[in-house]
Amino acid sequence: SHIPAMVAHIAADLGIAPEEGRRLAVETVLGAARLAAQSSEPASVLRERVTSKGGTTEAALRVMAERGVKDGIVAGVMAANARGSELGAQLGKD
Repeated sequence: SHIPAMVAHIAADLGIAPEEGRRLAVETVLGAARLAAQSSEPASVLRERVTSKGGTTEAALRVMAERGVKDGIVAGVMAANARGSELGAQLGKD
């Protein structure tokens, strides 16, 4: 996945060994996915539960919001959906 690869690269820039950076990135994504899969709670509630006031997650989320990460993710999902519709239409023509 692109996000764990980016996080691992940044970790290396921060002086963390590449294998440790990769492990941390993958475990973060897996942990979030497991939590979401095992809970019936909305993702927003789960995020609130794991975000300590003044902590690292809160700092990261604040900066990502300031930089428009949500808009990028929404645009990416919409682009994938549109492309899926195009491909589906093409496959249906045969």
